[in-house]
Amino acid sequence: MQRYLDHNATCPPLELALTAQIEAARGAFGNPSSLHGSGRAARRILDDARDALAAYIGAESGSLVFTCGGTEANNLAILGGFASQEPGHIITTAIEHPSVLQPLARLEEAGWQITRLRPNADGVVAASDVAAALRENTRLVAVMAANNETGVLQPVAEIGVVCQEHNSKAHDKQGNHTVFLVDAVQALGKAKISLRDWNADFVSFSAHKIGGPRGVGALMMRRGMRIQEIAPGGGQERKRRSGTENVPGIAGFAAALGQIDFSALQSLRDAFEDELLAALPEAVIFGKQAPRTANTSMFCIAGLDGETLLMQLDLAGFEVASGSACSSGKREPSHVLLAMGARQDQARSSIRVSFGPSNTPQDATALVAELARIRQRLRSMAGAA
Repeated sequence: MQRYLDHNATCPPLELALTAQIEAARGAFGNPSSLHGSGRAARRILDDARDALAAYIGAESGSLVFTCGGTEANNLAILGGFASQEPGHIITTAIEHPSVLQPLARLEEAGWQITRLRPNADGVVAASDVAAALRENTRLVAVMAANNETGVLQPVAEIGVVCQEHNSKAHDKQGNHTVFLVDAVQALGKAKISLRDWNADFVSFSAHKIGGPRGVGALMMRRGMRIQEIAPGGGQERKRRSGTENVPGIAGFAAALGQIDFSALQSLRDAFEDELLAALPEAVIFGKQAPRTANTSMFCIAGLDGETLLMQLDLAGFEVASGSACSSGKREPSHVLLAMGARQDQARSSIRVSFGPSNTPQDATALVAELARIRQRLRSMAGAA
């Protein structure tokens, strides 16, 4: 029996999301840009889904741009918003997802100055550090809402206030506006999303993290924001993202909204960590003292190689992860843990468990027992007691 414990990578699709996809594919197969009946039917589903997502996150429908996922949404905000501008200064964190760090690195090659703030040992980036890093020519601040590896929540509302106050001063001096981008891919469905409190200009989302389909996401743009298409074409999505919209996938995204109560998984996650520390006192749980998404636990066990541990767990029927699942299967030390001050061996041996609605206390107990067995077996093979 396989126990799936990797919901931060992707959630198994919800039945009602699959049903919505199939119904849209069969009943509204027209191109939503076409003016005939089949096109209008597809357009209605597209508009209804946009309204549903807007209502769920507290945004205006017209502010939403549907994309192929969170990675494209972040690239659209960063490259679409800044690649054609004169270089300036950008603030981000050292723990961001690669879909933020890599396009920023591309801007850096083009002459932009990038400040990458490190978190404290618990994985939290202080709003005061953002305030201290701001310059007159800071054009973008990019901070995720919830870390995909540790689950640690960032103080994006406080950072939003910092950006707002900075912009107020800049306005008095007729300076440049500092844009605030929040990667909310891991926060959707797992943490409170208050776009008004965040004062964000861009917010990115993804469907498959909440039981919707893969290949669908969205970018929220505050009214008045402008971006340049990074893949010009037919001018869909109000000329912000060309390409025929994935109507079935978008329908599935809307159907999945609010269907998984991740907050109910905190007791399961906490019980797992208590059992883990009782059985393996040398285990280190990262971000344990910080606010985290309720389903996420990232830890390491001294002396156990992470890659070996992953393979052993997979053979035993436990599907877990070593961090981000968006790195083409490459096993590298977690850049998130290194930024938090973890040692290289800890970063290489880390394991992420992310629970979902199908998981039970028995899954957690069985995983701890298997981890203890693996540790004992590997130590015996190495000749240790």
